[in-house]
Amino acid sequence: MAKEFRFKGKTLAELHAMSVAEFAELCNSRAKRSLKRTGEDKQLLKKIAKAKEQQKAGRSPKPIKTHLRDTIVTPTMIGVLFSVYRGNEFVVVEIKPEMLGHYFGEMALTRKRLLHGKAGIGATKSSTAITAR
Repeated sequence: MAKEFRFKGKTLAELHAMSVAEFAELCNSRAKRSLKRTGEDKQLLKKIAKAKEQQKAGRSPKPIKTHLRDTIVTPTMIGVLFSVYRGNEFVVVEIKPEMLGHYFGEMALTRKRLLHGKAGIGATKSSTAITAR
């Protein structure tokens, strides 16, 4: 039997019944301050509601595109696909319960991992005979 998910002692059903201000009290101080000052974006809420309706109808909705990397994940967003902008492309992120209280920017990293490879042309004396094509 799978363990039931809880966020700070609250079940998902209890979290969905909460207002944004009540959910903010469960978050860390930075997220709490941000949620109390701004609340949730009204346009984003409309797009989330539309996506949830499409999911209930059995269709898979397109991901919601956003540049708002400082948006905090709230219980209304669970199960919805978002495309978060990372500076040069959009990264598709499915919101899961474990992401509650985190920022979209944490899900779409802006820097690539550093990969060390072989030495390039001109790196050593012996590679001077190799020409680029």
